Amino acid sequence: MFRKFRILILLLALATVALAAWRAESRLTSWEHTVHVALYPLAADNSPQTADYLKNLDNDSFAEIGQWIDQEMLRHGKRVLQPVVVRVAPAQQALPPLPPTGGSALDNMLWSLKLRWWATQHDDIAGPPPQIRLFVLYHDPKNNERLDHSVGLSKGQLGLIHAYAHPRQQRQNAVVIAHEMLHTFGATDKYDLRSLQPLFPDGYAEPQRQPLLPQRQAEIMGGRIPLTQDQAEMPASLRHTMIGPLTAREIGLTR
Repeated sequence: MFRKFRILILLLALATVALAAWRAESRLTSWEHTVHVALYPLAADNSPQTADYLKNLDNDSFAEIGQWIDQEMLRHGKRVLQPVVVRVAPAQQALPPLPPTGGSALDNMLWSLKLRWWATQHDDIAGPPPQIRLFVLYHDPKNNERLDHSVGLSKGQLGLIHAYAHPRQQRQNAVVIAHEMLHTFGATDKYDLRSLQPLFPDGYAEPQRQPLLPQRQAEIMGGRIPLTQDQAEMPASLRHTMIGPLTAREIGLTR
């Protein structure tokens, strides 16, 4: 009996969170006002290079994300003064809870709730209250050849992002951050989860291009620039990406 009562309480809590998330996402995708994004840098390792890199991060380090959103909105025929502003919080010491490896749907929901609770306890940033919170875990590239998968949650408007702590990676980090940020607006992935190859046609920047391959840009939620049927590469910067028609509809830029 107690177990059923506990499950009922959990389901009610999840329903309440889901309703609040739906309302928050609806406000975001109306694009009527500036969306304030808080970015929280965290050192994911004990490397001195990571610590030094974090010291030099400021709002200008991520200004291109807001500029890119502005350009893409204009391309889709929508105009908002400063649609997205990214502000950097002081570097955090405590690390957020990480998603479970191979967890069940319930495990993932519980982790989502834990992350949201953790975010409320580490919400240290000046200025307007943020609608979106992105926690970016920085790693020394010398010690990490590959990074864990980043996550963006539309329920709660939170992102948990893995990035490299090196100036040469800053613009490519911005691509990953923008991708996960758009997840918080409701955008879906447009690549094959096993091969990471962009899916045709919605994961292609130019699905009508002849010849189709190689593509010249990446659709932001496709994640990579398709070169052949089996190969794709990460774009070097947001200048090599765009928001495709389906993604534009998902985040409310078009109807």
